Amino acid sequence: MSAVLTTREGAVATVTLNTPDVRNALGPELIAGVTAAFADLATDDACRVVVMTGAGTAFCAGADLAWMRASRELTEAENIADAGRAQAMLEAVDGCPKAVVARVNGHAMGGGAGLVACADVAVAAEDARFAFSEARLGLIPAMISPYVLRALGPGPTRALFTTARVFDATEALRLGLVHEVVAAEGLDAATAGWVDQLLAAGPEAIAECKRLVRDASARLALPDLAERIARARAGDEGQEGVTAFLEKRKPRWASSAGS
Repeated sequence: MSAVLTTREGAVATVTLNTPDVRNALGPELIAGVTAAFADLATDDACRVVVMTGAGTAFCAGADLAWMRASRELTEAENIADAGRAQAMLEAVDGCPKAVVARVNGHAMGGGAGLVACADVAVAAEDARFAFSEARLGLIPAMISPYVLRALGPGPTRALFTTARVFDATEALRLGLVHEVVAAEGLDAATAGWVDQLLAAGPEAIAECKRLVRDASARLALPDLAERIARARAGDEGQEGVTAFLEKRKPRWASSAGS
């Protein structure tokens, strides 16, 4: 079974994260699949809109923690290269010249919420939940930070990154991470409505509008994001946080705080 499925209906392509058994968590195969899918669609003249969604009940649960835990065995250079592949995936989505609609059918956590921030329009089911949960695992949301900062601004981003708290679709709408919230049964219709609006705009104009926003927000980009996340996930705190999560216990810092 392919980790990522691409289907077509006329000028609209749908990219589906297709590992529902792990809630579409971001591992090497899924990351490579998303990168390849968006790279292909970027140069496809017949495609004008890309809808990105998740198979099953989740949009994307964030990083596959078993994969993150395995980073302990990688060298620093291998860790940086690994993080660089995740960065390339986010850039492939964000930099796609086609209009991108995130159809958020369920929870979008960590890197999954980062993917939502990379879309031009996001429609969420009302029971979807979001979090930038990395800090609770002793990690940092380095790869997704430029896209989230652009979507939410520094104040909300800072609060959500540092607390790593879960927030609902209504709050995501208020913050600007998503642009419409509907009942789950209305998700397809709402997505189709946004797609129709995007198809009514000039495809070259859309590409230029996207480039305009990316150029204007380029100052938010940091040059060493892969190195930052590589250091965090290979460090003692990151490894303890991921291990504690997998072992269903509190990390050492939470236990010592009495929480």
